[in-house]
Amino acid sequence: MGRVSEIVKHLIIINVIFYIASLVFGELMYDLFAMHYPKNSTFFLWQPLSHMFMHGDTTHILFNMFGLWMFGTPLEQMWGKQKFIFFYLSAGFGAVLIQTLVYHYDVLSVTQLLIDNGLSKNEINSFFETGRLNTSLIQALGEANLASGIQSYKAVMVGASGALYGILVGFAMLFPNVQLMLLFPPIPIKAKYLVPLLILFDLFFGFTSYSVGPIAHFAHIGGAITGFIMMWYWKKNQFNNKRWN
Repeated sequence: MGRVSEIVKHLIIINVIFYIASLVFGELMYDLFAMHYPKNSTFFLWQPLSHMFMHGDTTHILFNMFGLWMFGTPLEQMWGKQKFIFFYLSAGFGAVLIQTLVYHYDVLSVTQLLIDNGLSKNEINSFFETGRLNTSLIQALGEANLASGIQSYKAVMVGASGALYGILVGFAMLFPNVQLMLLFPPIPIKAKYLVPLLILFDLFFGFTSYSVGPIAHFAHIGGAITGFIMMWYWKKNQFNNKRWN
């Protein structure tokens, strides 16, 4: 690891500016720039991009920016500016796409449940916006069955983690035998083992009821999948830096 590369530096600066603005303006920043479910009234077209620069708290942004510096810098130095930023943003878009599809599945499941019980389109839209429903119907359908749809409809996605997972995959494929030091426990592990392990953890937490906080695990998986597909495609087609100049 050397000094921070140019695009990585600019990305870190933009993330810090957005984070400071979120401290100053509070919920307004999250309403405008965090990623919301597309049918939610607080969704705007720029959110799939802007959510990558928003973070929930200081720990969140510190870990993401440290990872971006540590793993993104060698990739930018190898690929150049244009190829790196294309890869980074593509992984971020892949992350938000997969997570949104998961949210859509939850919302669609609850929507069908309500349709089957005779609710109109307007009544269903009102339920998702307000969370209010006839008490007897809630009891009949089960509060737990409805909760996942409401949570997905009102979910707020922030952070560079999805794009960072794409970077991690790219790093592991280019530098598979680089030794990385885990924090807990503090033991060395090669990149080619660490990154798949992180993805497996996200798969486990994403498909089970266990949770370690409000983490969009499928966004991580989406970023990783996008990063892998792009690396595979570039390798297969022997893309080089001249194509990005």
